[in-house]
Amino acid sequence: MKMIYDFHTHTFLSDGELSPLELIRRAMVNGYKFIGITDHAGPGEIERLITEVARDCALAEKYWDIKAVPGVELTHLPPASIDETARKAKEAGAKLVIIHGETIAEPVEKGTNLAAVKSTHVDILAHPGLVTVEEALIARENGVFLELSARKSHMVTNEHVARIARKTGARLLLNSDAHNEDNLLTTELIDTILQNAGLTREERGETLQTNPVALINRI
Repeated sequence: MKMIYDFHTHTFLSDGELSPLELIRRAMVNGYKFIGITDHAGPGEIERLITEVARDCALAEKYWDIKAVPGVELTHLPPASIDETARKAKEAGAKLVIIHGETIAEPVEKGTNLAAVKSTHVDILAHPGLVTVEEALIARENGVFLELSARKSHMVTNEHVARIARKTGARLLLNSDAHNEDNLLTTELIDTILQNAGLTREERGETLQTNPVALINRI
């Protein structure tokens, strides 16, 4: 079984269905090596979410063979507030800061992608939709990873994201954006998504192993 790294998941602390511990446990059974718990947040929820999730992650790591870290997905923020809010999230203890990108499935404000990749406090731009070459180049320079999404409403632009990443050298990650146990990654689902995104064998290795390990080492 392949080791699975997943940096983007949700629990019942935002719009998911499971507790952090149940989600971690189910992920481990699926073969996960690493999981980030990144519930939706704005400035008002960050400290509460990080405090609660950090306790469950610590308990999971004490007894189970999985690395679990607390983070947040900053969602539908005004673009001008993204850098400051991401900085505050890191100061509050978030190991992962994800920005809810300009998916074509939702009315995310234009400029969100650009503000996210410009911030040195952001780790991942999630489901970035029709991300531009300019945005991807800035992401590469600032170490912001671009997400290929396993979530049905967001995955329709995966091929575009992969093509832009190939052109610019931006680094990719595959994340589940799981909201329940059925959304978690499996080896079969991973293979299907990466095939549909048009990744080469080398690009698959970078997306599934090289890039996740680089991000884990950073955080």
